[in-house]
Amino acid sequence: MDLIHESKKTDDIRKELTEAPDLNEYLSENQAYFSSESVQELLNELYQKTDMTKAELARRSGVSSVYLHQLFAGKRNPSRDRLLCLAIGMGSTFEDTQRLLRQSGFAELYARDKRDAIILYGITHHQKLQEVNDALFDQGENTLV
Repeated sequence: MDLIHESKKTDDIRKELTEAPDLNEYLSENQAYFSSESVQELLNELYQKTDMTKAELARRSGVSSVYLHQLFAGKRNPSRDRLLCLAIGMGSTFEDTQRLLRQSGFAELYARDKRDAIILYGITHHQKLQEVNDALFDQGENTLV
């Protein structure tokens, strides 16, 4: 991500938006701060942080290699749960996982939601997908795969 995109905090941008007298002027002045990265680009960026093959990522994420290659090629749009499986499989940070969900148009993990809290715990404690699914199952929640 460019440094220009990081020079304003989201809360600052939100405050400017709510106080802006004119939407078009606000949009024009803040164009550089809007995210334009595709889900495919973000997935590739996060994958580059790993030292695993795509076959290993597919195994750790519980998805087929064919499906994974389609995602990275932009030919498939993953569900929220599939994105979470990928994030867990890549060992993504909480922040990167939230960014991936946000960029994909899905709700971020919410600590007040029991299922999300279990997933969030797994991500922050670097658990494997099977461990997260076991915890979800044990708590009577839907597993990720």
